[in-house]
Amino acid sequence: MKISATDLLKKQHRKVEKTFAALEKSNGEASELLESLSNDLAAHMAIEHDFLYPAAAEVDSDLISEAFEEHAIAEIALKRLLACEPGGEIFHARVVVLKELIKHHVEEEEEELFPKLEKKLGKARLEELGAEMAARFAQLQEMGPMTVVPKTQTKTSADRDRKKFDAML
Repeated sequence: MKISATDLLKKQHRKVEKTFAALEKSNGEASELLESLSNDLAAHMAIEHDFLYPAAAEVDSDLISEAFEEHAIAEIALKRLLACEPGGEIFHARVVVLKELIKHHVEEEEEELFPKLEKKLGKARLEELGAEMAARFAQLQEMGPMTVVPKTQTKTSADRDRKKFDAML
């Protein structure tokens, strides 16, 4: 079954939203949810960096620049969430902050970027991208996508991938 890049990403967005809802309700038993969230977010951001954003560069470079920055901040927020003990006040605050960052990012993608991409790239190209992105996402899930995330707090994969993106322009 073919899936367009935008439909694939929307499906991933819905899964992450459900994970956030479950995390907010958790009482310290969050290790599986955290692992799922971190793996899904890291793999999702990686496929956007590698496939979607280069394809979208001509569509709206300002939105793409903002998306890279949002990814950088979200990645730092995710690292901070992973560094604290599940269940406490700090944990819940970090869940809420990361959720709000991701919610804003998703809204911009789905309401602004995706309609532009669908209009500009067309169904066939979006399905081609969708196939490439789905394959890479599955590969990252197997390897543990957090392996592609830099370990430091100051450097993020968005910073690294932005350099590759800028070199393409």
